[in-house]
Amino acid sequence: MICAMTDPAERLQILQGDITRLDVDAIANAANESLLPGGGVCGAIHDAAGPGLARECAALGGCPTGDARLTGGHGLPARWVVHAVGPVWHGGDAGEDAALASCYRRSVDLAVEAGARSVAFPAISTGIFGFPLERAARIAVAEARAGLSRHPGLDRVVLCCFSAGHLAAYQRAAARPD
Repeated sequence: MICAMTDPAERLQILQGDITRLDVDAIANAANESLLPGGGVCGAIHDAAGPGLARECAALGGCPTGDARLTGGHGLPARWVVHAVGPVWHGGDAGEDAALASCYRRSVDLAVEAGARSVAFPAISTGIFGFPLERAARIAVAEARAGLSRHPGLDRVVLCCFSAGHLAAYQRAAARPD
């Protein structure tokens, strides 16, 4: 685990590592609308959690883009998994920014409602869904900060990057004066 940036005043951490191993109350899953196991981070989360996660997801009946659903953590260190359905990139004129922001917002709110004091996110929609990394990082950082502001009882939000390239993009986004 490489901790690249911690801002104690904002309770925001940006790090490189394996989200399935983090010591947090809830982790977000970069889910698809069916909530079925997929590839990338979604597949890794389902693999680490075990088959009970897929069964619980199947019972939920899916989730629309821009929203999120909550399940137990099953075999993960995290108590909960928030399945955040980010948008597929269609060029930027199909409401992708708003949908990505919404899935982060809904994820934080659901985690806090469940009792989480810490939540970690992967780089939602930046894999197979094709969302441009720099743009997604700016939205993720803004929504993490907004969630911490809305929920003073939330101790920390972690933006967990799998690769050094993602980590660098998130660091740049966090350093922007926006």
